[in-house]
Amino acid sequence: MNELTKAEEQIMQILWKIEKGFVKDVIEYFNKPKPAYNTVSTIIRILEKKGFIGHKAYGKTHEYYPLVTKKDYTKSFFRGFLGKYFSNSFQQLVSFFSNENEMSIEEMEKIMEMMENEIKIKKENL
Repeated sequence: MNELTKAEEQIMQILWKIEKGFVKDVIEYFNKPKPAYNTVSTIIRILEKKGFIGHKAYGKTHEYYPLVTKKDYTKSFFRGFLGKYFSNSFQQLVSFFSNENEMSIEEMEKIMEMMENEIKIKKENL
């Protein structure tokens, strides 16, 4: 799956939130200054060519909807991110965040609890 540009991702975030809409509906969700109609329309057409969104035609007007779920894109994006920056190592990722981002003890404890629960579930399913 292709990675989205920042502008494409902004539009996808809106479409994931509203589930379907016309170009004018997407524009309403942008903060001021709102982008031009033609700009949003062009990005939407690019997203459609990339296979991220589809449309339903009502004469000359189109209602757009996501073809790729937020969850599926997130998984694909994160796999790429993990590979590019952390050599596909979750251990390196966790180490980075615990050391560089001054993770609180409470956050670390919650993560440990989540991991312990996941380990328990995986062991039960063996």
